[in-house]
Amino acid sequence: QVQLVESGGGLVQAGGSLRLSCAASGRTFSNSAMGWFRQAPGKEREFVAAISWSGGNIYYLDSVKGRFTISRENAKNTVYLQMNSLKPEDTAVYYCAADSTIRHSDFVGVLRVQYDYWGQGTQVTVSS
Repeated sequence: QVQLVESGGGLVQAGGSLRLSCAASGRTFSNSAMGWFRQAPGKEREFVAAISWSGGNIYYLDSVKGRFTISRENAKNTVYLQMNSLKPEDTAVYYCAADSTIRHSDFVGVLRVQYDYWGQGTQVTVSS
């Protein structure tokens, strides 16, 4: 059974930092894209960042560019999201996602429908 387990969320003051981790089990995602999405109360789940299997192709939501960094360790089947200079508008439940397709290119999706596996989410709250 495939599982994605997020950790690292919490409460932080504006300007602070958090590092989210997502550990996958049940299959390897070393040849698949992985990403992070978030959902704030009353809003749709939105794309935050994604990384290709090699790490050679990365996309970010415009509002987090320069503040967030996505990375991965294929040997650990883990993807990370380093979040710096956090703002109250970053408050949301953050979800890890993995594409089930094995890629030989550096394709990476930014749409929810392009991801097949999801974690349970971790809460990030940024106070002003």
